[in-house]
Amino acid sequence: MDRMRAVRLHLPTRTLSVEEVAKPVPGPGEVLVKVAAAGVCLSDVHLVDGTLTPLYLEAESVTLGHEVAGTVEALGPGAGGWSAGQRVVLQAGERRGSRTHTRGVDYDGGWAEYALASAATLVALPLTLPLDQAAIIPDAVSTPWAAVTVTGDVRPAQAVGVWGAGGLGAHAVQLLRAVGAYPVIAVDPAPAARDRALHFGADLALDSGDPLLHEQVLGATGGGGLEAAFDFAGAPAVREQALSVLAPKGRLVLVGLSDQPLTVAHSTRFSYLQHRILGHYGSEEHHVAQLVRLAEGGRLDFSRSITDVLPLEEAATAVRRMETKEGDPVRLILRP
Repeated sequence: MDRMRAVRLHLPTRTLSVEEVAKPVPGPGEVLVKVAAAGVCLSDVHLVDGTLTPLYLEAESVTLGHEVAGTVEALGPGAGGWSAGQRVVLQAGERRGSRTHTRGVDYDGGWAEYALASAATLVALPLTLPLDQAAIIPDAVSTPWAAVTVTGDVRPAQAVGVWGAGGLGAHAVQLLRAVGAYPVIAVDPAPAARDRALHFGADLALDSGDPLLHEQVLGATGGGGLEAAFDFAGAPAVREQALSVLAPKGRLVLVGLSDQPLTVAHSTRFSYLQHRILGHYGSEEHHVAQLVRLAEGGRLDFSRSITDVLPLEEAATAVRRMETKEGDPVRLILRP
């Protein structure tokens, strides 16, 4: 069979459709993967609504999907080290020269029956890790993992805050608890998101609209404030609020993307307390392998992360549910 189903986004019109396309043939150093599960991310929503536009896409249409797991179907020349039927998860992108190209954005991704990948972007999976859970590790888990362990450089017993307890923020809560941060304080205006944060391991979940938030954070941290705060919402108001409860020399890590200007309302206070603002994006290749190993060893559990599994034909429904937060999803999975 030389045809397959794929969910294609036509960029000029931002039209999403399921199409019959040619089944890829792996070239030198490439592997063809039979897709078992593909995550639906807010980045996919923003590609569809026009908020995001691919930087390096060479065509007018692209198959979406950067969170992908499945089994090896076929190998191209020189793609040694893999065998047919092997369970794998795909990195969310790859380096091409000096640029990072994102799967499902700058080149075809995994919302399809099959996905093409460079052999170097595959990570082997243990039999104990379900493919739908493995699929979300690139991005949904690896992005907050890199933000916590590298950009934020969180150490045991440090007080931390997470603004926005959605797909990435909820995993950040789980990961911060795993590295020994204390207390882990989640902040979100939605009651369902606060409940989810507590379920994922937050010590305290606060409403961002609560006028007593400042006092509550200081009370939970012995008056010291937060040594690290993470913005997963990408909102200027969040950043201002997070800066207001940072400890001296505390850092604010910006993970949520925003097209709004970055401002510091009280710059003298910012300088006096020696605060830092750090930008963060994505993760490195080794982070996915680290997380797979931690899940294999029982240190991390992603069984709570999959809200629902839908067929490819319901991709537009999945995008709408992520956009409107219908059913309060952490992650939705498409299964061909």
